Amino acid sequence: MSIDQTLTSQERLADLDLQQLRQLVGLVEYDARSDPFPVKGWDALVWSVGNATQTALFYQIVFGMELIAYSGPETGNRDHQAYVLRSGAVQFVFKGGFDPKSPLLEHHRRHGDGVVDIALEVPDVDRCIQHARAQGATVVVEPHDIADEHGTVRMAAIATYGETRHTLIDRSRYTGPYLPGYVARTSGYAKPATEPKRIFQALDHVVGNVELGRMDEWVAFYNRVMGFTNMAEFVGEDIATDYSALMSKVVASGNHRVKFPLNEPAAGKKRSQIDEYLDFYDGPGAQHLALATNDILRTVDSLRAKGIEFLATPDSYYSDPELRARIGEVRVPIEELQSRGILVDRDEDGYLLQIFTKPLGDRPTVFFEFIERHGSLGFGIGNFKALFEAIEREQAKRGNF
Repeated sequence: MSIDQTLTSQERLADLDLQQLRQLVGLVEYDARSDPFPVKGWDALVWSVGNATQTALFYQIVFGMELIAYSGPETGNRDHQAYVLRSGAVQFVFKGGFDPKSPLLEHHRRHGDGVVDIALEVPDVDRCIQHARAQGATVVVEPHDIADEHGTVRMAAIATYGETRHTLIDRSRYTGPYLPGYVARTSGYAKPATEPKRIFQALDHVVGNVELGRMDEWVAFYNRVMGFTNMAEFVGEDIATDYSALMSKVVASGNHRVKFPLNEPAAGKKRSQIDEYLDFYDGPGAQHLALATNDILRTVDSLRAKGIEFLATPDSYYSDPELRARIGEVRVPIEELQSRGILVDRDEDGYLLQIFTKPLGDRPTVFFEFIERHGSLGFGIGNFKALFEAIEREQAKRGNF
């Protein structure tokens, strides 16, 4: 086997190469020829939000993303406005309904701000849909072409947990800014010269929360329908505190570009973070997005200066002799990590640095993880208890624990 040499459209535009991706997201060796559902990588994360215009500006000012495309009434879209933003190989699409009958408004009323579509770039939409249908998947959009002066895009969509979907996109014959129906657009916002070029470069993984007893069902779905392999499993004391617990399994595409940890609540003395999410999102959905950075210290400093709040890590975490012995040498002194609340974990392949924001919206649902990998292919299992205890402290402040 060899590493798939094909970069996605977003990776090429971000001037990333395979060596950078190996470090950023843990790319592994993979042969697509025997894959019944080959996935090249992430295409876009499509959000439903209460105010797409303001959200797009917020992500430019705070998260350093670049506005690249737009759809709205000026382009003939009579249902909603949509703004496409990019940072490195990461593409977010923020949609907000303005027609009172827009389905986006009802979705937002029920769920609040959140990811409605985890779109994936594939080399053969029809092959993927044929396999998915044969394996029992619900096809919500049949394969079809959309075209404009920039070329043709082939696309379709399948349903996954809750009201989330995976749109499958082949944009190999397209050169436009995003999709037909969108026009190129730049922002009137000028990023200060002192700002870093990018706060994050790639999408590492997307975590889905599902109901009690349904995690294995969705793991089997990704195994059967999309040919994903099981990458990790977290159960028992490693992923529990004295008060709350959850269970988690990770599935990944063949090249590990696309990774989906799937969580469900587990029995505990109090309500877990998964219970809280399911209550306030009103069902299953994407809980957090892990964004890969090659300089997590600069990322945290920049975001904190813009007012982003991170989960607090107690000083005792950094003075723990077992932690010191386990992590060994990392690229920065522990004191530098401690001053920012950055967590560190090591496995047999290397180490990683990670930190988690507080929820980004009014509801305690979606949040971000920032991750800097140095060989590790894991998810920071050594940090789970410290992380969950921090989340529990925030739950208690909200009265939801």
